[in-house]
Amino acid sequence: MTETCPVAFFLSDSTGITAETLGNTLLTQFPAQHVERHTVPFVITVERARQIAHRIDAVTAAGRTAVVFSTVVDPGIRAVLAGSQGFFVDLFGSHLPQLETALHATANLLPGRAHGLGDALRYQSRMAAVEYAMEHDDGQSVRALEQAELILIAPSRCGKTPTSMYLALQHGIRTANFPLVDEDFERRSLPPPITAHLGKCFGLTSQPLRLSQIRQERRRSTVYSSLAQCTWELRNAEELYALHHVPHVNSAAMSVEEISATILDRMELGEVDPERTGRRR
Repeated sequence: MTETCPVAFFLSDSTGITAETLGNTLLTQFPAQHVERHTVPFVITVERARQIAHRIDAVTAAGRTAVVFSTVVDPGIRAVLAGSQGFFVDLFGSHLPQLETALHATANLLPGRAHGLGDALRYQSRMAAVEYAMEHDDGQSVRALEQAELILIAPSRCGKTPTSMYLALQHGIRTANFPLVDEDFERRSLPPPITAHLGKCFGLTSQPLRLSQIRQERRRSTVYSSLAQCTWELRNAEELYALHHVPHVNSAAMSVEEISATILDRMELGEVDPERTGRRR
């Protein structure tokens, strides 16, 4: 990182998650450009906005480019930020008037709606899903397994746990996950606790070399992490998926977000609607 590279500011009147996500998504289209990044949450007063504007102006005064991604909804605070010397990308304000026209309604301009407690039912649903995923991680519990909306299965270290947690936290999906072990492959059957829930199962696989590398970080120079063992497990896992008609995806070159999006699409799991007793749209 050089002292002349552009600086990106992600400004928000809440956590900054939305500003970061949208801003970084735009920046990915410039892979050769190194960008210094700063996230500033809870910009909820004019005085705070002025302080941030001074920071931005200091960057431009030093001869650097400042790009400001903002999801601030208050017009007064937004105006102060837009008055800085940075290149201002208004991720909310520029679109709200269009939505008001399309929906024939007026935006309430309340901060923190996306990642706050504004929708209490949805928040509670997500937290309950996180607790469920933690309890049912790696086959630790079979209690209330009938409540699972999704059951992930895969050999060890193929991404079951992070995917389960992401689906729970981001989408409120109650997800259990079970490892596939040697005994399952030798019996050519899925773990006994989940055979009654076959329709909820989704499998993950990987590339042998990639899986071996990941396992080496945990248990170096063991049978568990050997290329031969990884190859054997993955081959048998794919045979099990085919035998039991379990949909699956190779997670080797996919992010958790991409894996989750694939699962949501293929398993037809929509957004939870707490108003309808937890049913999904």
